[in-house]
Amino acid sequence: MSQVDSILGLPGLAVQRVDRKLGIHVWAKPSSRPSCVHCASETVRIKATHSRTLKHTRQGNQIMILHLSIPKYHCQNCDRYFRHQFPWARPRLRATEPYRLEVFEAHDGGVSQSKLSVTHRIGSATVERWYQHLIKRRVSELSGRACPRVLGIDEHFFTRKKGYATTLVDLRNHKVFDVVLGRSELSLRQYLSHLPGREQVQLVVMDLSETYRSIVHKYFPNAKIVADRFHVIRLVNHHFLNLWKQQDPVGRMNRGLLSLMRRHQWNLSQEQRDNLARYLEQFPILRSLYHAKQRLNKLLLIKNLMPKHGRKFMARLLKLIAQLAQSPARTLAHTLNSWLEPIVRMWRTSQSNGITEGFHTKMEMMTRRAYGFRNFENYRLRVLAHCGWNGVFSRV
Repeated sequence: MSQVDSILGLPGLAVQRVDRKLGIHVWAKPSSRPSCVHCASETVRIKATHSRTLKHTRQGNQIMILHLSIPKYHCQNCDRYFRHQFPWARPRLRATEPYRLEVFEAHDGGVSQSKLSVTHRIGSATVERWYQHLIKRRVSELSGRACPRVLGIDEHFFTRKKGYATTLVDLRNHKVFDVVLGRSELSLRQYLSHLPGREQVQLVVMDLSETYRSIVHKYFPNAKIVADRFHVIRLVNHHFLNLWKQQDPVGRMNRGLLSLMRRHQWNLSQEQRDNLARYLEQFPILRSLYHAKQRLNKLLLIKNLMPKHGRKFMARLLKLIAQLAQSPARTLAHTLNSWLEPIVRMWRTSQSNGITEGFHTKMEMMTRRAYGFRNFENYRLRVLAHCGWNGVFSRV
């Protein structure tokens, strides 16, 4: 293949003529004669030829127009007819696949439909149709994937009419695996029962939701639940702030004290520690609860711990929970006991649902940009197109 023939970037073509007077017009024909598509015989002859005009990429600010001479072949062996097929030119379309992909990537990158209609000489409806087609094609490629081994599960709000949706995230590859409407076992039953590879899931990272815990036990039989570290620490802080409100309702409204109480003790300066100590001297019970909360948070932040070191920290955690059970924080102690095994598994791994929460932020931005979604399937396609793959098609 010569340099002139390869300038198009399309295999199987031989350039006959190039005209640059009114745009870029390229006349080309197949570079070789194929074998019969019916019997694979080499004895084929050209019966007739018809022309086809296609748009193909942009050179600078000009669109390249491709004029193809497409032969119609006759097989002398099986006496059947067929036309020359190009993998980059679908039947009855007036643009090549690289050109459609160029429009898709430009629109996906933020270029408006009105701008593309001017630069690429196509209508706004055509841009939307091509965009939806390529999104559906990519999602169809993703539909056969097996469930990831490390899975993150969380909920997010969809619409007031349809309620919440459940997000499944591949935490190892940082990709959204799927989005399903609903968050109850009844609404997710049909999807999860037909989910391929759910027996291969090893870890499921989730918040302290009883509904999701029962779903994991039922539909992911070989998976171990790991509690999300952020939600566990937030639960501890939430219970402590409620107890503080019971002990000192007036001090609870002080925004300066609230900032000191929420932060970890090791992140405070010496002056801030002294100010907080003077305040806690007035409430002995609150002071004991505050120090217990700090010790508990310090244990919860441990990650990537070896099993032989975990026994020492396990004894400390159980002792601290027993102390909380004899204090006003008995509700917190009961919750920690019921989720003790998933909480202890946090020490063995650094996985968390922070990736899932980041995708939820991106989904919210997509919803605002689209001024809301009414159809959940359109929303799912858009989420998988932006968060479920790297933007490159595996085949064109």
